[in-house]
Amino acid sequence: MSSSISVTEDVSNREGDDGGLPSSGYVARANTSNNSRQQNLEIETLLTRERTPLSVIITSKTATMATPSKQQIQISLENERGSWSSKLDFILSVVGLAIGLGNVWRFPYLCYKNGGGAFLLPYFMTLILAGIPMFFMELALGQMLTIGGLGVFKIAPIFKGFVYEYLSLIHKMYWLRSCRDVMLDERLLHRNFSVGRVLFLYVRSLDESKDVILYYNLDVPWRSCNNSWNTENCVNPYARKDLLCWDQMINKSTTKICSLVTGNITASELTDPVKEFWERRALQISSGIEEIGNIRYELAGTLLLVWIVCYFCIWKGVKWTGKVVYFTALFPYVLLTILLIRGITLPGAFEGIKFYVIPNFSKLTESEVWIDAVTQIFFSYGLGLGTLVALGSYNKFTNNVYKDALIVCSVNSSTSMFAGFVIFSVVGFMAHEQQRPISQVAASGPGLAFLVYPSAVLQLPGASLWSCLFFFMLLLIGLDSQFCTMEGFITAIIDEWPQLLRKRKEIFIAVVCVLSYLVGLSCISQGGMYVFQILDSYAVSGYCLLWLIFFECISISWCYGVDRFYDGIKDMIGYYPMVWWKFCWCITTPFICVGVFFFNIVQFTPVKYLDYNYPWWAHAFGIFTAFSSMLYIPGYMVWLWKATPGDTASKIRTIVRIDEDVKSLREKMQQETTKQAEVYSL
Repeated sequence: MSSSISVTEDVSNREGDDGGLPSSGYVARANTSNNSRQQNLEIETLLTRERTPLSVIITSKTATMATPSKQQIQISLENERGSWSSKLDFILSVVGLAIGLGNVWRFPYLCYKNGGGAFLLPYFMTLILAGIPMFFMELALGQMLTIGGLGVFKIAPIFKGFVYEYLSLIHKMYWLRSCRDVMLDERLLHRNFSVGRVLFLYVRSLDESKDVILYYNLDVPWRSCNNSWNTENCVNPYARKDLLCWDQMINKSTTKICSLVTGNITASELTDPVKEFWERRALQISSGIEEIGNIRYELAGTLLLVWIVCYFCIWKGVKWTGKVVYFTALFPYVLLTILLIRGITLPGAFEGIKFYVIPNFSKLTESEVWIDAVTQIFFSYGLGLGTLVALGSYNKFTNNVYKDALIVCSVNSSTSMFAGFVIFSVVGFMAHEQQRPISQVAASGPGLAFLVYPSAVLQLPGASLWSCLFFFMLLLIGLDSQFCTMEGFITAIIDEWPQLLRKRKEIFIAVVCVLSYLVGLSCISQGGMYVFQILDSYAVSGYCLLWLIFFECISISWCYGVDRFYDGIKDMIGYYPMVWWKFCWCITTPFICVGVFFFNIVQFTPVKYLDYNYPWWAHAFGIFTAFSSMLYIPGYMVWLWKATPGDTASKIRTIVRIDEDVKSLREKMQQETTKQAEVYSL
């Protein structure tokens, strides 16, 4: 008998040194042969060392004569779930998730709505006390347990209701994003409807600029008032300074009256071509939610295209997703920089920037300012939706997730501030041209960015080309957040039912995309903007996120134990982070969630869209969508408590606080969610 055996070990990818095998998966192969007979066999067995499953495969084949002491064992990584190809893939994917339409769209309009700089104080307070700590917690949790957003809450069985609320909220967020651009989880809460509309505007820009190389000065359709959708009150902002206007006493107050060809109207009744293009051409918006109107076939087509693109961005898993974000996450900064440079050179720009950075402290007494700040943090960072947990679960166990979290959070908030400067420099210019106060120059609703950014584009040479590039940028950042959020959702579901779905992943993703497209059609009708505003205000952004993140934080810091969680982080990165994060997880984050939640209830004001007041049944529908998700957690708690036998102490030990440390818990979850290797005996 002769055999050939040798041993090699590759530890090049190991981070940290614990004196044992590196924390990664390995394949071992041995070749042997016998003169009298040939043996072909394969043995697989699952080994576990330190925290990571090791797969050992021994293959026996015919070989030439050799001494029995020589064997060949090759060790290499096997990972059934997939993993990031590089650290940069992970960083850019998380950046792409966190930096989306919430930064360049929602953050500026919330600043505008809440008095400019006054909004920044609660925003940064929430960021430091709750946003960054929760962002770090979710990434660390996913990396620690190598499982998606649903499975991690097995660490506190009484919070299993969180799973059902998560699924319910995700469903509504896909609805909202199908309402808003082309997303489930903005974060990606605001991706679907918006991206669909972004793509529509992009196609319109492309149509107008198809000959832009030959005719560089071709116009964009929202520059003039000479289009079929314009009203008699439409006046180009540049022409307003030439209007004949005077002050007149009306109802004991001074009102500015302007003379048009069609007659005299008040200055507040003047509209600009950008606003009319958005409302009368792109949206063809109806008079209210009572008048849903027809589905906009152009938006339906662009929304379909968006979901097709989203599918092909994630269908092959994180290795493919990690490559797509190299372009989608970086290109928008180029366009934003160009728009900022142009914006600050316009007359009146610095008045707009002053409105942005100088706070109006009287606004801080309004509950809406605080809840908008908190929900903007949770929304833009993608907290509470399981997406960060899923993205973190594809990391190596020894990745420095602490450093990654701080980098991404810094980039995220810096981008929001940067986009705010772009928006408000142009708002200042619009106020200067229209000779109106900044607080009145544009509507502060979700369409603000679609009114201000196109106005900025008009100031660039070759407006058609820049318009095309700008809306392409919005399309990219919407898609980026959308498919990263969807990746998190898909990961969570597949990790819960791996035997059923893992080998059918591409089909499952296609089904989710089709269903998301269908529910999104409700928001691309002529009354779809009103539906979107109800969902944005009740179902996703406010109460539900606060409720969900509160219980998420409590389940980790109080039930599982913040000290044990800290020990797990130390095992991953090699040292303990500063104690500040413990304080935030145990005290400030839950307190902020509860405080803002009840503060908002006490000072509740019905949602409005511009000057439109919703009927009572629309508010009832919004409240129902919120509570239908929120009741899962307490409902499951009551049921599980009654269903568990034993006295109070034994129930607490069984369903509230588990006794396993991170190492054993990680191994247990991997055994439940990954297919074990089959062992063949000789």
